Amino acid sequence: MLLFIKAAIVNISLQKIKGKERKEGKMNKAELVTEVSKGTNLAKKDIGSVIDAVVETITDSIKKGDKVALAGFGTFQVVQRKARTGLNPRTRETIQIPARKVPKFTPAKGLKEKVR
Repeated sequence: MLLFIKAAIVNISLQKIKGKERKEGKMNKAELVTEVSKGTNLAKKDIGSVIDAVVETITDSIKKGDKVALAGFGTFQVVQRKARTGLNPRTRETIQIPARKVPKFTPAKGLKEKVR
């Protein structure tokens, strides 16, 4: 038993050294590619290319003003924020925040229900 615990500690230490320790509650692109690859039996290189293409297509589409709706997942779009008055937290001085466009994601009902 003690040998098993020592082996686990060494393995965790090596993962930290190699930078492979996964942060709680966060998945990066490489981990996403690995998980999709496991589920589809496709090469990681191919999955990475597909993910890049999907992100680029969504970005280009919403940049043009289109909405991108993925059934059961959600909708990506760009919305216009109005100009407003804000407060500088350091100086407590009021500042004018200009109007701007921002990306927005609205989760679908199906995604909301799965997350609950």
